[in-house]
Amino acid sequence: MDNLDLLKKDWKKQEANLPHLSYDQLYKMIWKKSSSIVKWIFVISILEFILGAALNIILVDEEYWAEMEKYGLTEFTIAVYIISYLITFYFIYRFYRNYQRISATESARILMQNIIRTIKTVKYYIGFILISTGIVFLATFVLMIRSHALTADSNGTDMSFDTKQWILFIGGTLLALAIILGIIWLLYRVVYGILLRRLNKNYKELKKLGIN
Repeated sequence: MDNLDLLKKDWKKQEANLPHLSYDQLYKMIWKKSSSIVKWIFVISILEFILGAALNIILVDEEYWAEMEKYGLTEFTIAVYIISYLITFYFIYRFYRNYQRISATESARILMQNIIRTIKTVKYYIGFILISTGIVFLATFVLMIRSHALTADSNGTDMSFDTKQWILFIGGTLLALAIILGIIWLLYRVVYGILLRRLNKNYKELKKLGIN
């Protein structure tokens, strides 16, 4: 008997001495881990909302609203805040409902469905943040340029750009937007990505239990 066979024999002896968990024990472990992860997703979304609201209170002062009034963006800005808060509340509610569903799950098959539902909800949420940020950024930019151009026309100021200047101007704006969206995506990938990877790992572990 060579060394490899001896090692295999010794490993099998050690494996026999290890505790073997039953199907129910494994399922309960995965269920508890999944419930804890979804709870953290819900908690983080609330903390994120509170932080955003606090920053708005600090940064959105009278000078800010004076600038918005100057460019005719007051109503647009208020509408953006209202819509953004409403959709954010909706996603927080969805995270809470996902946590409730997983906490009350008694079937491994339903747990797998709830894990997939949670992963999709988080991805939709991140998608909403990125898309809405891009739309608001571009809309604000266009409206500010339009307002500035109208003011310049009324004052007799020439704001005409040649083709090269427009290309540089638009290219710089799009580059700035890409950097902003990249930073946001990276932050959300770090914050939520870790939790989603753990949820996905739990889903794969449930599949290994023979659940289809």
